[in-house]
Amino acid sequence: MSEIRLAAETRTEFGKGAARRARRAGFVPGVVYGHGHAPVHLNLPGHDLMMALKTPNALLVVPIDGKDEYVLPKAVQREAIKRNIEHVDLLLVKRGEKVTVEVPVHTEGELAPGGNLLEHVLQALPIEAEATHLPEAVTVSVEGLEAGASIHAKDITLPAGVTLAVEADAVVLQVIAAQAAPVEEEAAEAEAGAEA
Repeated sequence: MSEIRLAAETRTEFGKGAARRARRAGFVPGVVYGHGHAPVHLNLPGHDLMMALKTPNALLVVPIDGKDEYVLPKAVQREAIKRNIEHVDLLLVKRGEKVTVEVPVHTEGELAPGGNLLEHVLQALPIEAEATHLPEAVTVSVEGLEAGASIHAKDITLPAGVTLAVEADAVVLQVIAAQAAPVEEEAAEAEAGAEA
């Protein structure tokens, strides 16, 4: 995963008024914490941050005290209606450090014929990997799977240096048979209800 550099500024004003002024100027208030350091308050460029967060577990590089530091987004607060980013919490990480994150599970291939449905029991797979080498997603083949089949965490091939952060027997995907009532029965029940 490539790193995304953001031109952040240290925040000196705090409170709702200061946050509103920052947002009007196109910035998003944020705080960086971790590794026993005192929290660092930043203003991050709003559009650049929004684009960076489109990548799951984006590795960001921000200047802190004149030095570039690696951070991972931990919590993103969004405005309820427009979904604009209101605030972001960032976790300070070091090169070579192992972190636990969740990566999206993508599927490829077609299920066996017969109207079966694929259920994502886990939308994201918890993994542990080096902070500077996080995969963007894991891909699982569901080609030819029939109703009743399931894919467990241990069945998923992970990139080198990545380990599971969930029980190996945890169900990630399962195939279920489509359940539909016969159309004639539904029509007969509707007619009986209309006559009563």
